[in-house]
Amino acid sequence: MSIRLGYGTNGLTDLRLDDGLGLLADLGYDGVGLTLDHMHLDPLAPDLAARTRRVAGRLAELGLGVTVETGARYVLDARRKHGPTLLDPDPDGRRARTALLVTAVQVAADLGAHAAHCFTGVVPEGTATDIAWDRLEESLTPVVAAADAAGIPLALEPEPGHLVADLAGFHRLRHRLGDPGPLGLTLDIGHCQCLESDPPADCVRAAAPWLRHVQIEDMRRGVHEHLPFGDGEIDFPPVLDALDATGYQGLTVVELPRHSHAGPELARTSIEFLRAVLKNGVPA
Repeated sequence: MSIRLGYGTNGLTDLRLDDGLGLLADLGYDGVGLTLDHMHLDPLAPDLAARTRRVAGRLAELGLGVTVETGARYVLDARRKHGPTLLDPDPDGRRARTALLVTAVQVAADLGAHAAHCFTGVVPEGTATDIAWDRLEESLTPVVAAADAAGIPLALEPEPGHLVADLAGFHRLRHRLGDPGPLGLTLDIGHCQCLESDPPADCVRAAAPWLRHVQIEDMRRGVHEHLPFGDGEIDFPPVLDALDATGYQGLTVVELPRHSHAGPELARTSIEFLRAVLKNGVPA
């Protein structure tokens, strides 16, 4: 199979970035999902361009591909998880999120990344849904333009509980924006198990034309909790077969953001599990 495996740095937050990248290379990963955060390539600290060049050099030295992710919990606001969002009632808050995503696109270009990832955010309390969609369209348009100028795919992730929560929401957004070329999809396999009506393998096939980034972990139906492989309900061989059949060339990144305390061990067991499925069609 041609699937290229990565691991997300949001599951390695107890490690220095250099150490985490070295670990992933030693384990045989093909790349990394690099979340821009205060402990790993802080997008708001001084000298970002110089620090990005150093990370690019480290990635090249280790032979790792990269996708830039933007799911840091408190990078913009130390008191509001994932705040402000593209839907924030405060226009300055929305502009701050847009600016962060534009920065992420530039970092992705400087790293030679496969894509820059983003999500929409939860509809604020008291905000009508149609107003939230209007805010999203306005806030995301400059990010799409920046992605187009940089030649970097923008991979939007449907997130349970967010305005764009599922594949149907992604298609509604892309049609509202006029189906722009740079806008693609981050497909999280666990999210498919959690809330999509179709099985995850069918979701992969349906999403294939828009796939720009893939995240993978185990999950249970109706429960948005990222789980190590084997702890949930997903039947992974059909999922990986379907993903391979799409011809997707980006990274498939293990996404365990709540398990950083055991990051090195889970990075090892995760790649062993996925390798066994890819080789034998059954988990280890």
